[in-house]
Amino acid sequence: MKRRSFLTAGGAALAAPLASPQTPGLGGSKMKITSVKIVKARPRLPVVPFTPAPGSWSTQEVEVANPMSIYPKYKATRSLFNPDPGQLEDFTVEVATDKGIKGYGNGGRAGNYIIEGHLVKLLLGEDPFDVEKLWDIMWRSTMSYGRMGVTMNAISGVDVALWDIIGKALNMPVYKLLGGQTKDRIPTYCTGNDIEQHVEFGYKRLKLAIPHGPADGREGMKKNADLVKRARQALGPEGDIMLDCWMAWTERYTLEMAEMLEPYRVYWMEEVLQPHDYAGFGRLRKAIKSTRIVTGEHEYGRYGFRMLLEHQAAEIWQPDAQWCGGLTELRKIGALAAAYDIPVIPHGGGLTPEGVAFSMATVNAPWCEMFMPPPGGPADYYKKFEESYRLTRGPEGIYMQPHDKPGFGWDPA
Repeated sequence: MKRRSFLTAGGAALAAPLASPQTPGLGGSKMKITSVKIVKARPRLPVVPFTPAPGSWSTQEVEVANPMSIYPKYKATRSLFNPDPGQLEDFTVEVATDKGIKGYGNGGRAGNYIIEGHLVKLLLGEDPFDVEKLWDIMWRSTMSYGRMGVTMNAISGVDVALWDIIGKALNMPVYKLLGGQTKDRIPTYCTGNDIEQHVEFGYKRLKLAIPHGPADGREGMKKNADLVKRARQALGPEGDIMLDCWMAWTERYTLEMAEMLEPYRVYWMEEVLQPHDYAGFGRLRKAIKSTRIVTGEHEYGRYGFRMLLEHQAAEIWQPDAQWCGGLTELRKIGALAAAYDIPVIPHGGGLTPEGVAFSMATVNAPWCEMFMPPPGGPADYYKKFEESYRLTRGPEGIYMQPHDKPGFGWDPA
C-alpha cells in the first residue's frame, strides 16, 4: 500500500470509433508518435516541508501487516524489504507527437525499464489514437516474459499517456471521451490511520491499514480490533469502515477477525489473502456474511479479473489503472464487472487523474480512494490540497471531481 508517493504523483466521442483528427489545426494529417521517454515528474502539490505532528501515521515507517510479516527481520516496517529509495520506483512517461502534443502517463514500479528497452521501438511512428491496436501490440510483445507485474506497469503508463494525447488533441477532458458525467461528483473515502484528522476534515468513510496479522497471534487480533473500535467511535454509528489487510492474512485468521469485528459494522475487508488465491477468496466470500470480501489492487488485466469472477472471489473489484494495463484495460475490466453488477472502486483512484476520469464516467464505479497529507502542516497547505483535488463536502462526506481541462488536466513533467 505504498500508494505511489502521495504528494508526487464525451458522450459524442463514443458515438463512433476514435479516429486521429485530420484538421487544419493539427496539420491536416494523422498524428504520429515521435518520441517516448521517461521524465522526472513534478509534484501535483507544491512541496511544503514540515514536520508531521507527533504520532502521525505513515505506511512506510510504522508496522503494517504484509506478506513478509512472517519473517522477524523484515516485520517492523515495509522499508526493510522494499527497494531502496531511488531504485525500482514508479515512473512518468512522456509520449510526444509530430503535432506538438505531448501526453503523460504514470506507471508502476520498474515499468520504465520495459518501455526504454522494448516498447519504444513498437510505438515510434504509430498513431496515438490507435489505442486498442497499440495496447494489443504491447501486450502480445511482452507476453513471453510478462503478463503481470512489471510489463503491465509499463503498458499502463504508455496507455494513460495516449489517452492524455487524445483528450488534448480533441480539446476534451478524458472523462468526456469515456462517456461523460455519470454523477454530479464522486464520493470518496480516505485511507490511513490518522483517524481523528480524517474525521475532522469531513470524511465519513475511512479505510484502515491493519497493523497485525497471524504472526502476532491473539494479542495482535485484539490490537486490530482496538483500531477498528477507535475508528467507529470517531465516526459514529453511520460512517463506513474498511480494512486494508495487504495480502497478510490466512483464511482461518480472516474468519476469526470477521467474527471479532462484527460489532463494529465493517464495510469491507480488502486483500486478506495473497492475490493468486482465488479459491481462498471465494471460500471466504461464501463463509463471511458480516462484511464484504474485496480485492484486485494487485491483479492484472481482464484475464486476472476473469479469474476473480469465475471463483466468485470478490464483491467489489479494485484494479489500479497504473498497474492493471492502463485506462484501455480498465474499461474492459469495468465492463466485465458491470455485466455481473460488481462495483469497481479503483485502488488509489482519487489520487490519479485516470482513476478520477474512469470513476466519473463509469456507472458502476461509486467511490474514489483518497489520502491526506499528514497532520501538523500549515493551514494553507491543506487548502491547496483541497483545491488541487477539487474536493467538496456533502452528505456522504468528502467528494471530488475531475478537471475540465483537455486530457487529464495536469502535465506532471
